[in-house]
Amino acid sequence: MYQREFDQKLKQAFSKAVLFYGENDYLIDFYIDTYIKKTDAKESMLSLYHDEWNFEQAKNFLSQTSLFGGTNLLIVKHNKKIPKKELDILIALANKNEDNYFLYGYAGAPKDAKSMQTAFTEKKGGVWVRFFEPNIRDGIALLQQKAQQIQLDIDHFALQHLMLLLNNNLALCANELDKLAILEMKVTSKDIDRLVYSTAPLATEQLLIDLFNKKPITPTITKLLDLGEDEASLLRSTQYFVNQIFLFHAYIKLHGHIDSAAILGYKLPKPIEEQKAQLALRVKSAALLKIFEHLLESEILIKKAPSTQKEVLLYSMLIKLQGYL
Repeated sequence: MYQREFDQKLKQAFSKAVLFYGENDYLIDFYIDTYIKKTDAKESMLSLYHDEWNFEQAKNFLSQTSLFGGTNLLIVKHNKKIPKKELDILIALANKNEDNYFLYGYAGAPKDAKSMQTAFTEKKGGVWVRFFEPNIRDGIALLQQKAQQIQLDIDHFALQHLMLLLNNNLALCANELDKLAILEMKVTSKDIDRLVYSTAPLATEQLLIDLFNKKPITPTITKLLDLGEDEASLLRSTQYFVNQIFLFHAYIKLHGHIDSAAILGYKLPKPIEEQKAQLALRVKSAALLKIFEHLLESEILIKKAPSTQKEVLLYSMLIKLQGYL
């Protein structure tokens, strides 16, 4: 089910076992926090995040009688799927005792969570909820609610500016609101520009990953330009990214494995290292040569063009580059 239907369900009763997933980490954390407050389980809950996950520990926790009459609230966050057999056992245990609850925040790809929905059916005493990335209007409404809770004086336009600056990431926006509340003053867009660090570099990296994965890139380019990134900086970032992909491509062909420390001179986190290796393996050597030539030609055109034409040339450069992949 989706958020609105789940909200209606919560007005009647809190489900004993819930699978949360989707593109909105903020709402997943929001509803987990709602459960913690509603069940008064802050002191008696067990949270197992990522590498802490242990099925036997989780099963034993839900199997025991609640100490001092409290609630056994099990919270699991993981980017890997829990086997259905284990989920069935935990959901059954959650429903066996009125003081038991099991919440599973799945941090992996939403398409991979669909296979787990069958474990969280109402017949088995569970429910699944998928969240989507909020649009600006819904995001601002959630942040206004957060601002009221922490008594932060901030207007609609400042919240909109904050969402734009942090690439529509509600979790980051909410964290920044907590920091801004310390000022104990009305917060304006100028205050946000002065005190909040933009996520534009992260958005640029995501743009280039999407570009190599042949995903739509026009909305992200527009957003980056709105954030204040200029055509020259995006061109440099693209050249740097393509050069990294080339180095990964050449190293893998020569050695048959990846080693970011040998390739770049410093070690990348494992997921990022594997991601760049996958992109490098996907592109052909001939295509990389054409991309390098295209970037050189585009650099000359963008540098010589009047400022009114640079933006159009940037869009054209990236769209044509994607065509080579």
